[in-house]
Amino acid sequence: MRFLLDENFPNSAVGFLEALAHEAHDFRGTAEEGMEDGGVFAKAQDLNAVLLTTDRDFFHTVPHLFSSHAGVVVVAMKQSCRATILSRLEWIIAKVNAEDFANRVFQLRDRSWLAYPALERPASE
Repeated sequence: MRFLLDENFPNSAVGFLEALAHEAHDFRGTAEEGMEDGGVFAKAQDLNAVLLTTDRDFFHTVPHLFSSHAGVVVVAMKQSCRATILSRLEWIIAKVNAEDFANRVFQLRDRSWLAYPALERPASE
């Protein structure tokens, strides 16, 4: 799978994803750094990449504005750190089929998760 990391997502996710044979893009340190949310989402779509972010706004806006996209994963935890974010990322990659990311937005919380639209067959925790 191909992923794009938002600037608020730990850059250590690049190595983590690549170790799992996924493709990871991180635009920090490029001319695109600092772009607004719309630009970040557009960049993910240009790459046909699942957007990884901690920005909760994506969960609430993307499903209503875009019917077709590569997918979005929002990690929304009360107190997050790199290890907990990567742990939730590892969980969703292990539990959700690659084809189920397209046109779907996920919100991963401390002990629960949401998908919009809902999955036909829920992943087990």
